[in-house]
Amino acid sequence: MIDLHAHSNKSDGTLSPSELVELAAKKGITYLALTDHDTVDGIDEALKKAEEINASSSGHKAPVVIPGIEFSTDWGGRDVHVVGLDIDHHNKDFLKETEFFLDSREGRNRAMAAKLKAVGIGISYDALLKTFPDCVLTRAHFAKYLYEYGYVKSTHEAFERYLGPGCPCYVPREKITPVKAVEMTLMAGGIPVLAHPLIYKLGDEKLKELITIMKDAGLAGIEGYYSTHSDEDTEYVKELASKFGLCISGGSDFHGSNKPGIDLGTGYDNLNIPEEVWLLLSRKKKR
Repeated sequence: MIDLHAHSNKSDGTLSPSELVELAAKKGITYLALTDHDTVDGIDEALKKAEEINASSSGHKAPVVIPGIEFSTDWGGRDVHVVGLDIDHHNKDFLKETEFFLDSREGRNRAMAAKLKAVGIGISYDALLKTFPDCVLTRAHFAKYLYEYGYVKSTHEAFERYLGPGCPCYVPREKITPVKAVEMTLMAGGIPVLAHPLIYKLGDEKLKELITIMKDAGLAGIEGYYSTHSDEDTEYVKELASKFGLCISGGSDFHGSNKPGIDLGTGYDNLNIPEEVWLLLSRKKKR
């Protein structure tokens, strides 16, 4: 069992990178990709924890930790995500490029905090940083803050009333294109993968147009195994992969309690991603 799409609390997950690796070891996951949103800050911690588990007498074997990232991009006004697998997360040029995301997120977060304060919610950017230290703040953190301090009855309500597109406190974030995300992944020596292609609801024609553009830039894979995919969805993505000469990838998109019901490796108990998926992706990288 493998999982090539998982998040820690370095972005919008709820487990630390160490806790994520420990959970993967207990579940018998053999390959685990840490793919936090727009940051690689948790990868060294995850790699170190895997070494510690293998050196201990716990009886568990740590997964092979695959350094990764998930880029948030924009294509024609649609939010499109690109996963970069097996990247060199210490590549200086790559890290310089990712500073753009951190600067963009900080500006957006400060603006959202100001808008929330303007509608009567007692919140500040500094308070958010103290509540969620050492992580990249996302709208999920805002929603959790609003819920924990009693401004909403659920995190879902926070998005519906304040944080979602069209809501009074929503602030759009500057994004790169999917092609740029592919190029950045290749810059870091990684494997670019189009994440969860069906959630964008592009339709067959537009999805194929997107894949064509990304393939020309160096796209190597597409997520066929995913927590919300039916068997028919998976077969459809496999057909797309075959048509465009792409490898199949797969992952749960695990976020801990921020996405209730999705478990690491198994999603909604509907995932069983064979190890061959990673082996074929890694062979494509070597070629």
